[in-house]
Amino acid sequence: MKKLRDPNGGCPWDLKQTHQTLKKYVLEEAYEVMDAIDSGDMTELKKELGDLLLQVVFQAQVAEEAREFNFNDVAKSISDKLVERHPHIFSDKRNLTPDEVEQNWEMIKKKKENKRYILEGIPRNYSSLLRSLRIQKRVAGVGFEWDSVDGVKSKIVEELGELIEAIDSMEKESIEEELGDLFFIMVNLAKRFDIDPEEALQKSNDKFTKRFNYIEDTLSKNKEEFKDKTLEELDKIWDEAKVLEKKGGL
Repeated sequence: MKKLRDPNGGCPWDLKQTHQTLKKYVLEEAYEVMDAIDSGDMTELKKELGDLLLQVVFQAQVAEEAREFNFNDVAKSISDKLVERHPHIFSDKRNLTPDEVEQNWEMIKKKKENKRYILEGIPRNYSSLLRSLRIQKRVAGVGFEWDSVDGVKSKIVEELGELIEAIDSMEKESIEEELGDLFFIMVNLAKRFDIDPEEALQKSNDKFTKRFNYIEDTLSKNKEEFKDKTLEELDKIWDEAKVLEKKGGL
């Protein structure tokens, strides 16, 4: 990377990059790592982890040139953090549950960073679902949480009712607000059952895509197009896809 960034003979593209211009690639590579994990292809995962590591190396090199920090500083930072956030392993040797470890991590983090508010430091650039999950985990860690799932269920019913009222009012801002509130409480439900809301939605996206692809394949096989079919006819093909899916044939 130093050679690529060398003003004398380096790569013009690499030389013009900054922290800001590179940040989109960090996200892209992280998503590609996730795809590789989902595929179960370890060769692909190895390659994508290398691509993600490149972004760390690249950012560190840009910082080193500005005399801010270098790659060794990055490695030492995470090493020190792991030791600091795991006192039950590296110092007092206590047996903790996974939930207790997570709560302990957050308490140490808050104390170390000297934050005024519990919710400080959760990046707004997280996806909305991930940010919501992080927020609700933080507040649950200090006891701001329903005692049972019944409270969550009641809140879902309440928020759904408010969304329906907003829809009936035809006011876009109200619909947006109530839709957001419903999303938020659904994330709480996911947290309650240790479900990743991003993964849950992605599975629904995948399911919809498979069924819709089946509709397209069926139309293509019959030399038909969407404009040739009514919604009711398309729904019948959709139901066929659901039946095939349950039999494992989709």
